[in-house]
Amino acid sequence: MDFFSQLHALLCEDATGRGLAAAAPAPDFDAVTRTLRSARRAVILTGFPVDCGPEGVRGETDGPGGSAELARALETAGCAVTLLTDGVSFPLVSAAAECLELTAEVVCLPAEDTEAFGRRLMTRLQPTHFIALERPGKAADGHFYNMRGRIIDDMVTDSDFLLPLAREMGAVTIGVGDGGNELGMGSLRSVIAARTPLPVEYAAAQEADLALTSGVSNWWGWGASALLSRAVGHWLLPSPAEEFQVLSAVVAAGGVDGCTHAAELTVDAQPLSSHQALLRRIADALRAAAPVQAAI
Repeated sequence: MDFFSQLHALLCEDATGRGLAAAAPAPDFDAVTRTLRSARRAVILTGFPVDCGPEGVRGETDGPGGSAELARALETAGCAVTLLTDGVSFPLVSAAAECLELTAEVVCLPAEDTEAFGRRLMTRLQPTHFIALERPGKAADGHFYNMRGRIIDDMVTDSDFLLPLAREMGAVTIGVGDGGNELGMGSLRSVIAARTPLPVEYAAAQEADLALTSGVSNWWGWGASALLSRAVGHWLLPSPAEEFQVLSAVVAAGGVDGCTHAAELTVDAQPLSSHQALLRRIADALRAAAPVQAAI
């Protein structure tokens, strides 16, 4: 099995039972690599809200860590990165970025006059790439849904306008998701309707140029890092110890598991040890595929 096939199989592991990654067609990994390698100015949008009852709305642990790890890989490969989120997830994304010592600016979308702010920001940044990783996307009826089918409009700072805006500006748009209700997953609606437990009515409507799926959205931070490592010949994957540090920082900043709503070292109800084990397997596949410097 070649490296791309191994990476795809690993990213498709479906501990959550959502079925999307396994059902979706495999991406053209050569094309994804070329796209990431060509990035010069990237905006990475993340942050998924979780209703924790009396404790209020918190940010999910899936998204901030993977976005920060992707940002570091892109920075090392020569791309300027801006991390973008909303008020709920801003402390989480900031903590992950600080943990990895990123140079990337972390920007908070305001709850009021969001579109005007976003347009000014995008005009200033002029991104070549726009990546939405585990970010809610509106369904065809105009509402945001979580995986339980609850409308979460009151918890989401609407950022859907950024994807078509980025495309109008000439940026490559990429959506990363694990369930189908994430921004950019619109091209997979037929797959969601036929082959996943998520009712298609809850699926995100907007299509990104590339829709990348994995069992947990954070994992594409590693997938992209592995592809870039192979392309530039320098090790860009985080170590298992760094994964512990990043997730610990996200939880300490207020992050909760999106499935359990618990403030613990889990992502999508999977313990840290399971995520670290998958990261090691991706690292093993990368080592076997290509010589890279400074391997973990």
